[in-house]
Amino acid sequence: MSEFAWTLRGRCYLLGDDIPHADGVIPQQFIIDRETDPKVLIPHLFQLTDPEFIKTCQRGDIIVAGKNFGVGQKSTGYIAMQALGIGLVCESMPTQGYRGAINAGLLVLHQCPAVTSLCQTGDQLEVNFLSGFFMNHTQNVTANFPAVPPSLKDIIQHGGEEQFLKHWWQTQN
Repeated sequence: MSEFAWTLRGRCYLLGDDIPHADGVIPQQFIIDRETDPKVLIPHLFQLTDPEFIKTCQRGDIIVAGKNFGVGQKSTGYIAMQALGIGLVCESMPTQGYRGAINAGLLVLHQCPAVTSLCQTGDQLEVNFLSGFFMNHTQNVTANFPAVPPSLKDIIQHGGEEQFLKHWWQTQN
């Protein structure tokens, strides 16, 4: 396995508190349809929250959100975020949402109090998800947050739960 990029450098997309998964991260119809193809999902990421998002977002960009990000049981939007190569830093998110993000292989820091006060949309950020280091190059601000737990690193490095289990199974035979 090649060296995994635990650090993202890119543009900040600042979102507020209580962004729901359904119709916040991804339109609910894709959740109802149980769509999992990233090519189908990506054009609709944050479609109802920020219609311009997908036009300007690039690999390495970072969503910074407030409290209670991704409320809801499904992880459809996290599949698209991981495939697009963006990361997520939020003040908090429900346990099921965090589990869904990890299972999709998304780079995520989810216990980052007041992170929304450290940046604005458009700022240039650098986040090391392995160490929890957060830097806003535009405002020259740094912070340290809880990193991805060691027990979850392999799942993320393999691109999510499904790829991790495939790799594990191959190494067992």
